Amino acid sequence: MRELNPGIDTDILARLSATLEERKTADPETSYVARLLAKGPDAILKKIGEESVELIMASKDGKPAEIIYEAADVLFHLLALLAFHGLSIEDVRRELTRREGVSGITEKASRPQS
Repeated sequence: MRELNPGIDTDILARLSATLEERKTADPETSYVARLLAKGPDAILKKIGEESVELIMASKDGKPAEIIYEAADVLFHLLALLAFHGLSIEDVRRELTRREGVSGITEKASRPQS
């Protein structure tokens, strides 16, 4: 397993998730997050879609700086969607921890059929 760079802030996603939760009650006139969340899940999903397309295009163009920028936008809007639903990055971390060391094929086969 690769060691994390000690200069990298590994708690940024948890702090950002907490900030998004706090901003749910902010004034939509002064908070982008409050405005986005007030529009509901369709607006959030649209932003995730737009940012995902921009990430895909940056990747196709092979532009590392743009890939990082767009990936950050995707993560931000994903965290906003989680906050809208009363969830956080910690919920996602728990799920990833549950899956750690399990084959993706095995894990997917273990899910209930919908």
